Amino acid sequence: MPLSKDRNTPFKQTGSLPVPVAAGAVIHAGALVVANAAGYGAPGSTANNLTYLGRADESVDNTGGADGAKTVIVRRGVAFRWANSGTDPVTQAELGKTVYIVDDETVAKTDGGGTRSAAGKVAQVEAGGVWVE
Repeated sequence: MPLSKDRNTPFKQTGSLPVPVAAGAVIHAGALVVANAAGYGAPGSTANNLTYLGRADESVDNTGGADGAKTVIVRRGVAFRWANSGTDPVTQAELGKTVYIVDDETVAKTDGGGTRSAAGKVAQVEAGGVWVE
């Protein structure tokens, strides 16, 4: 039903969020973090059905834990510099285009024939890596 009067709508800052970690996952501080198909945090990897979340602010080892037994703080809403793939490199021509996750620190130009999930849009390409937002 549409509003008929003012509403104090709750909000949350999403610059960093606690994300429940997948069973058996180890996420290193500074790693590219994804949500797996079940919605739990995991380190980036070459796989389908992953959702790019951002960068881990801390290390979390959930090796012996169930889904959600631990949480990791994930920084979001800014561009992060990831390593550029040596075999499928991102170039200046990809500025503003989607790049794809190779692992927990590397992005690539293409989806690897449908084997990689999207990371985000290229903000800048430089010798040190690819800035992704």
